[in-house]
Amino acid sequence: MTALTGTEAGGTRLFARPSRLQRLLRYLGRHPSVAVGGGLLLAMVAIAVLAPLLWTVDPTQISPARRTRMPSEAYWFGTDMLGRDVYSRVVYGARVSLVVGFAVAALASLAGLAIGVLAGFVRKADGVIMRAIDGMMSIPPILLAIALMALTRGSVGNVVLAITLAEIPRVARLVRGVVLSLREQPYVEAAVASGARAPRIIIRHIIPNTMAPMLVQATYICASAMIIEAILSFIGAGIPPATPSWGNIMAEGRALWQVRPHIVLFPAIFLSITVLAVNLLGDGLRDSLDPRIAKSL
Repeated sequence: MTALTGTEAGGTRLFARPSRLQRLLRYLGRHPSVAVGGGLLLAMVAIAVLAPLLWTVDPTQISPARRTRMPSEAYWFGTDMLGRDVYSRVVYGARVSLVVGFAVAALASLAGLAIGVLAGFVRKADGVIMRAIDGMMSIPPILLAIALMALTRGSVGNVVLAITLAEIPRVARLVRGVVLSLREQPYVEAAVASGARAPRIIIRHIIPNTMAPMLVQATYICASAMIIEAILSFIGAGIPPATPSWGNIMAEGRALWQVRPHIVLFPAIFLSITVLAVNLLGDGLRDSLDPRIAKSL
């Protein structure tokens, strides 16, 4: 006997529901940007997590006798001016960039969500909050981050805090705009007419409907945070030089760019691939979560 995919009963044919894996594969097939971006990002995360197992050595080990070696079988990405293995430093540097990107995206999204919902739902607080947001947005994020880092010592935590404060206004403004449109929807007006309290309306109706645009915005914030971290480290205002990060590696290799370009080239390639992966993931999520685009699929 052969297994049947469906059974006939009363002239109708009943088919089994597709599994979660089948639905996931179908979704990825419809949105290749999500598949490519997510795959590249997962690869970078795997590299960061498995760094000690990827044939690396101590990224801070100094060996003057081996300095400025060209890429070879012994040193895949060559060595820098202090004899440190560039491959090991690039692989371990993925940890810093990914931690900064994910942490800033999460913290800025949560803080921006709270501020945006408050500004969009409470009319009396809207004017005061948005004027403060406008003042923060008038300052370029990189300048604001540099100013905040000048007041503190260089560390991963301080870099995350500085970039988060620079990115919060963008999330808050986005969420406020979404909340203002949701506040006029019939189901929200019906909830207000039925006597539901504001916290219940916000938790039940407002916040769930802001998740899609905020998730897309979080991907762009993650990519922007990694670039800003690299810029801060490159100019000496971010991660301490002893910590391997892509910005630090490029900053140390810029003096030898013309004779040893590999010191700058490899971390730049890894940074570009990671930012590209996050942006592709964000574009794919935007296309799949936008109701106007979803209707045409």
